[in-house]
Amino acid sequence: MAPTASPAPALQSTIPVIKKGDVDAMAAMAHRGKALPGIPSFDSHAEKRQWQLEHMACSFRVFAREGYAEGISGHISVRDPEFEDQFWINPLGVHFGMLKASDMICVNLDGDVVGGNIDGSINAAGYQIHSSVHRSRKDVHAICHTHSIHGRAWSALAKPLDMINQDVCYFYKAHSVYSDYGGIANEASEGQRIAQSLGDGKAVILMNHGLLTVGETVDEAAYLFCLMERSCKVQLLADQTGLEKQIVSDEEAAYNFKMASTPECLYTEFQPHYKYEEHLSNGSFKN
Repeated sequence: MAPTASPAPALQSTIPVIKKGDVDAMAAMAHRGKALPGIPSFDSHAEKRQWQLEHMACSFRVFAREGYAEGISGHISVRDPEFEDQFWINPLGVHFGMLKASDMICVNLDGDVVGGNIDGSINAAGYQIHSSVHRSRKDVHAICHTHSIHGRAWSALAKPLDMINQDVCYFYKAHSVYSDYGGIANEASEGQRIAQSLGDGKAVILMNHGLLTVGETVDEAAYLFCLMERSCKVQLLADQTGLEKQIVSDEEAAYNFKMASTPECLYTEFQPHYKYEEHLSNGSFKN
C-alpha cells in the first residue's frame, strides 16, 4: 500500500489490539527457519530475580555506550518477581557503564529500602516517577528514563512522533506527550501526573525533560528506549530538510505495530545488544 502525504493522525490513548492466533509474530521473524527463543521461564523467584538484575545491568551498559548518561540523571527500574510492591533501581551517582547486578537497590512503594545494595542511595526524582508508574500499571515490570540528547531535543516541541518509517510504528497509538512540566520530579504529584499521561501506552515524551518507556521485561523497555531516542533523531533530521514528509498509513502502521511490538518480539529485539555487551565486557555486569 502506497504511503500518503497526509498529516499524522491524532494520537489516541487506546493501543491497537493484537489478536492472538491472527499472525504468529515471533515465527514470522525467521523465513522458513526456527523461531528465535522468547522470554524464558524460571523454576524459582530467586532465579528470575538474578536474571532480571543481570539484564537490567546490561541495559545500563548499553545506554552508556549509546551516550545516554548525564551526570546523576537517569534510571531503570524492574519490579521484583516475588513481591509486586517492590522494585529494583540503580544507585545514585554511579555511571551507567560501571553498573553491575549487585549494585541495584530494592525499594518498596512506600519508599523503604528493603534489599540489595542497602548502602547505596537512590535518585529522589527517580523514585517518585518509577513508584508512580509501577503503582498505576501492574502490567509494567520495567521502566527506563534517561536524559538522552535527541529525546530532550524532541521533548521541547511537546509533540508525538509522526509515523514516518517502519520502526517508529512500534509506537503507533502507544505513546503520549506529558506537556505539564513541573520541574524536577522530587514531589509525588509530578510522578503521578507522568504516570497518568503514560496511560496504557508503551512510552511517554516528557516535555522539556526527555523520554520514558515501559515493558513487561527490562529488555523490552530498554529496546523501546533506544528505538524512541533514534526515532526522535530521525524525525529531527527529516524535519530539518523542510520537505514534505510521507506518513505511513494507519492500516500499515497498525500492521507494523501488530507484527513487531509484542512483548516477546521487543524482548527478542534487544538480545543482540545483550549478547554484544556480554561479549565486550566478558559478562562483568552479571556480578
